Amino acid sequence: PAAAKPRLLVAGATGVLGNEVLRRLVGSGRYAHTEVLATEPMATGLSGVGIAPAGMPEPIGQWPLRPLPVHTGLVMFEPPRMFYGRERTLWTPEPSELPALAQWLKRCGVQTLVVVVPHATGRLPDALKRGLANLDEQAVAALGFERLLLVRSARKAPDAAGNNFLEKVAAWMLSTLKFMIPQAEQPVRPAKLAEFVDAALRVLPPGTHVAAPELLWQANQSGGRGVEMHSVVQAWLAAVRNPAQNSAANARPD
Repeated sequence: PAAAKPRLLVAGATGVLGNEVLRRLVGSGRYAHTEVLATEPMATGLSGVGIAPAGMPEPIGQWPLRPLPVHTGLVMFEPPRMFYGRERTLWTPEPSELPALAQWLKRCGVQTLVVVVPHATGRLPDALKRGLANLDEQAVAALGFERLLLVRSARKAPDAAGNNFLEKVAAWMLSTLKFMIPQAEQPVRPAKLAEFVDAALRVLPPGTHVAAPELLWQANQSGGRGVEMHSVVQAWLAAVRNPAQNSAANARPD
């Protein structure tokens, strides 16, 4: 019954990624109702999707709570595509607003929070790939969500536009550096990232979890090589539950 299903609230349903994630989660039928934060009222073309006012221009901490409790929250930071009028109306948070937004979501009743955290391709230190990267993420983890998932997704670098010939040549020469970045740290296709988020939400156990770029790259390869997405997620969670066993399996003899 719809009354027994959780409610979903999405912040940042913009860009190709936001569209893919929203379409997949809504199409899964696992949520009684989905709300998308927007700066003004608008009509939606998806059944079961409504608009939640973002409470602008007041600070996030002063936003009114949702009239019905929300179980699952999803936060993404991909900017809107300005040639889509609908996306210009949707509200997209800034990364610095994550702690305040997470606090508001917690007061709205959110128990499961997923945050797709973008980072520059090839510039994320190894020590931060599988743990909390900064004080903002630590503050979010300390709020006491039942389940917290941080998805470290590499952001595709924007195309550099030069005003003259020399600037264009310099941009082209710098663009060749992307071939020096390991494949495991390359951006993941939005459709595969959306599939990973959907699969993780189905089986994610309680606690704080971080999906490293290498894991997302494995998820990006699923489907075409006989490895399904749920198998990638299950293997990841099994390795998290048994870190000693996973380290022994990956150890190499001298």
